[in-house]
Parts: sequence; C-alpha cells; structure tokens
Amino acid sequence: MTSKKVLITGAAGFLGSHLCDLFIKKGYKVIGMDNLITGDLNNIEHLFKLKEFEFYHHDVSKFIHIPGDLDYILHFASPASPIDYLKIPIQTLKVSSLGTHNCLGLALSKKARILVASTSEVYGDPLIHPQNEEYWGNVNPVGPRGVYDEAKRFQEAITMAYHTFHHIETRIVRIFNTYGPRMRLNDGRALPAFIGQALRGEDLTVFGDGSQTRSFCYVGDLVEGIYRLLMSDYIQPINIGNPDEISLKDFADEIIKLTGTNQKIVYKPLPTDDPKQRQPDIAKAKEILDWQPTVNRANGLKITYEYFKSLPQTELYKLPKEFTETIKSI
Repeated sequence: MTSKKVLITGAAGFLGSHLCDLFIKKGYKVIGMDNLITGDLNNIEHLFKLKEFEFYHHDVSKFIHIPGDLDYILHFASPASPIDYLKIPIQTLKVSSLGTHNCLGLALSKKARILVASTSEVYGDPLIHPQNEEYWGNVNPVGPRGVYDEAKRFQEAITMAYHTFHHIETRIVRIFNTYGPRMRLNDGRALPAFIGQALRGEDLTVFGDGSQTRSFCYVGDLVEGIYRLLMSDYIQPINIGNPDEISLKDFADEIIKLTGTNQKIVYKPLPTDDPKQRQPDIAKAKEILDWQPTVNRANGLKITYEYFKSLPQTELYKLPKEFTETIKSI
C-alpha cells in the first residue's frame, strides 16, 4: 500500500469517478476536483465516507491551490459528448487550454507527474485506418466539433511544451470510445443513446447510413491502461482503446438483441464532420504497457445494460442538463 497523493480533475464524471475508485483501491490518497457542469456527485458519493478521499468543488480553468505534497495529477476535466461541447463551446475550450495550463503549473510547483486525457478526436475524420499515434489527423478547426478537437490538440501541445521546457514528467493518453456503468444515459453518444431509446420503447436513431464505425472499450480495461501509462516512462501520446470495430448499424442491431426489444432503426442525416471510421492501433500499448483489453463487447454491454436498467425511471426521460446563465457567462 502507498501513502502517495493523486489529484484527479473531472472526478465526478464517468471516467474520473472510475479512476478515483482505482486509486483508492490501490491505496492512494485521492483528491477529486470537479465544477459539476457535466459531472455528477452520485458517481463518487460512496467515497465521501473514506478518509483517503477529499473533494474540491472547483473549476480548473481558474487558479488551482492544493496544500501539501502531491505526487500525481490526472487531468480528466472536460465535456466529452457532442451535446455538451456544442452547448458550452467556450468552457470546452477553456478547460483544455487554461485548465491544462493550470494543472501543468501545479505539477511544476509540486514536482508531480501529470497525465492528461486526450482523445481519438485529435485524429478528426481520419484518412488512415486504423489510427496510430504517428497520424497527425484530419480536423476542421472551425467546424462544430472544432471546439473539442482543437482544444485537445492544444492540450497535447502545451503538455509536451511543459515537458521539454520545464522538464516535468508528463503522460498523454488518447482515449477511444469507452462505455460502462456511470455513463450519462442521454449524453448524445451512440451507446447510451441506443440503450436509452430501447428502454423507452423508441426506435433507435442512426445517423447517416450506419456504415460509419466505432470501437468500444469497457471502462475497467481503459482505467487499467491509464494507470499503466502513468506508471510507465513513456512520454509520447499513446492510444488506449479496444480495436474491435463495428458499424453503427450493426451496433444498433446488437443493442436491440441485447435489450430484447422490437424497435426498428431509423436513419437521420449525418452531423457535420462526424468521423466515418474510428479504430485504435494499440501496438504501442501492447508493447510498452503490456496492456490490451480483456472484456469483450458482449460481456461489457450486459454489465452496462444492467446498470442503465437499475436507474430510476425518471432518468430515462431526463433531457440533457441545461446550463444556467451563470455557467454560460464563465
């Protein structure tokens, strides 16, 4: 067991909350930080009774103060679904620019190692397949998704600049589609959207002709890969995801079969700049981290479906969170 201390930003979010659990389980003292724009305290309420856990309600886009020593920082604060970053584009840009700058400054002052959460969206609508870390991407900087894509690309650039100029220990993870318990049911992404529609008895909405592909990684596999990257000596970006690729039409069929419903698939126009293909090349993760996913999609989906079924009925019909004028003015 260890007495080392880790700060996890975005702690009340889907990935952040699972990372809090992992580090608590491994014996770390965990400081969770979240401004709760998209996070949910229900995700971490089970941790508040623990002396090893403390929570700061704070926006990382503003100056961060943490008293005492700090060994690790994991920067996971960011809207991550199209519904969120299209509603709050300025905050999306700020959290990966100003927020990352603040986290890197904190890492410098504390002499802490920092891992930042980047995304497969840095590859944009890719021209190579599968996507490896040497690919520089095909991103529209002024399109509707640009606020997220370019924010993450800037995040990687400033992280590497702090490493080369200030010599702090940095790690960069490029996260591909991830799923599991604590996902928000109505966050606009395919998996929770399909399951939510099935549970409500609605037809499943597929955008485009459904031939576009995604590769889904179970959250338990993902956080293990992130932990291994943090503890490694590798400083370049690295893909963490499951290379098991599936078209969205076939994925919708899987959800219909899983849920035992008789809905049909309805098709709507493809959103602007929506990636046609998404599949990680995880050769580096296998070689450098000795990591690869172990949970297949069938088993992971069963766990996730049971989680969504256990939610209160009101959650099925809850619209995406509305943001107050106060938040809009941040």
